[in-house]
Amino acid sequence: MCVSTAASRFSGTIVYHGQTGHPEHGRVHVLGYQNAAVNLASGPNAMLLHVPATGMTPANFIDTRHCPRILRDMVDALAPPSRVQGPTSEGLVAAAGGPPPVQIFDHDIYTVVLATDPTLIPQALEQVPEHRRIRPNGPLFDFYAARYPGHAVIVCCFDNTEARSANPLLMWYRPHSLRHFVLPALDCHTGGVPDLTAQVSTDHWVILGRNNPPTSWGVQVDYTEDDSRPGHDRHPDRHGPAAPYLPTRVMGAHFTSAMPNGDFTIPYTDVIRGDLTALSRLLPGARTCPIGPETFDVRGAGAPRRRPD
Repeated sequence: MCVSTAASRFSGTIVYHGQTGHPEHGRVHVLGYQNAAVNLASGPNAMLLHVPATGMTPANFIDTRHCPRILRDMVDALAPPSRVQGPTSEGLVAAAGGPPPVQIFDHDIYTVVLATDPTLIPQALEQVPEHRRIRPNGPLFDFYAARYPGHAVIVCCFDNTEARSANPLLMWYRPHSLRHFVLPALDCHTGGVPDLTAQVSTDHWVILGRNNPPTSWGVQVDYTEDDSRPGHDRHPDRHGPAAPYLPTRVMGAHFTSAMPNGDFTIPYTDVIRGDLTALSRLLPGARTCPIGPETFDVRGAGAPRRRPD
């Protein structure tokens, strides 16, 4: 459930999307993403995510070193382990008043190239450490420039030849629209341009949160404490910088069947109402494709509620 710049295999994907209040920027969206990656290429590789965001910088990426299990804890809240029967199948000149069009920084196992103009990525790759420097992939970056204008394109460069679970990516951002959640899920693991007409297999959780949910909404998340840290004292902000962005309650859906290639989207009003039947696949150009709620396993949501006339 992502795009790579060369051959790879990703499994066990978890993607979280929520909304919260930021002390400076007001209502913002929060994206969490985690999977296990196997690099099948002979050199470095990268995972690409596209986010409908404005003005992103390294400051939008939240340190999750002290809370590596937060997304897995959300899954456990929705599907407690006891119920699971087994495994499931710098450089460039900035635009006036904004950040540079390409920014490069280290985050967890990745060197991240954050671009608002994907066509500038090949030049910027010269600043990536050699052991993580991917080969320029002009057709792929041109695809993102053409299909996702105005998006922040996040290229997570890595060089690991064995499957491993990185700490979760967690970031806040100002979205293009507060009325919809859009979760990146475009799929292609060959290094080629994604086929927007393809049916793709899925093995992932889509988890949603909202600001200040009532106790009748979703299920409560009991986050795992990291007792391995020296001086661990179990204080309320034990999850460090991530704490203000973590939801107290979640709902979600587990996908294991084939579906049209694309992202996920859902109106925020449906999230508030706890109705996940409105989850759809979203293709470039804002064309949506209904999923069919009978094809996926919804957790933490009550019976669908009738939309007002």
